Amino acid sequence: MHRLCPLETNDLETILKWRNALSVRENMYTQNIISLEQHRSWWEKTRIKEDVQYFLYKNGDVPFGVVAFTGIDKYQGHASWAFYADPDAPKGTGSWMEVLALDFALIEIGLNKLYCEVLSYNVGVINKHKKFGFEIEGVFVDQFKNQNGYADIIRLAIFASAWREKRDEILEKLKKY
Repeated sequence: MHRLCPLETNDLETILKWRNALSVRENMYTQNIISLEQHRSWWEKTRIKEDVQYFLYKNGDVPFGVVAFTGIDKYQGHASWAFYADPDAPKGTGSWMEVLALDFALIEIGLNKLYCEVLSYNVGVINKHKKFGFEIEGVFVDQFKNQNGYADIIRLAIFASAWREKRDEILEKLKKY
């Protein structure tokens, strides 16, 4: 059973291991190794924010990833989201996290729009979002600096109406996972 569970303090060490994996870090705004102390400090500040929700993605009872919503504005009907998975997670994990995130934001909470930002070289995630119905809203040129120079940030968004149209098709494809 695929589900999102509210992130709890006792999950921090597990998710920090994933977050510090090179394959995850290289696609995040913060690309340095994060200490447990820094991670705990971040969590203490984050968990009390009213416009933020973090979830642990589980398949059965096994955790495989993190789904985050920030800037949740129920009045205006939008939020930003992000996710990352255990680098050793089974195939289909990212897709299941995306389905659950879209369902949570656009159906359960009832937002009109969900958006995200992806580093331009993370082509796999950009293409995944497009398959789910996201569209590119803009490009922030040379907005992100890392050890290789500058990269663009791609902003993508999906509206609730687009998700409702795509949802059954996506779920049908995910039955194999």
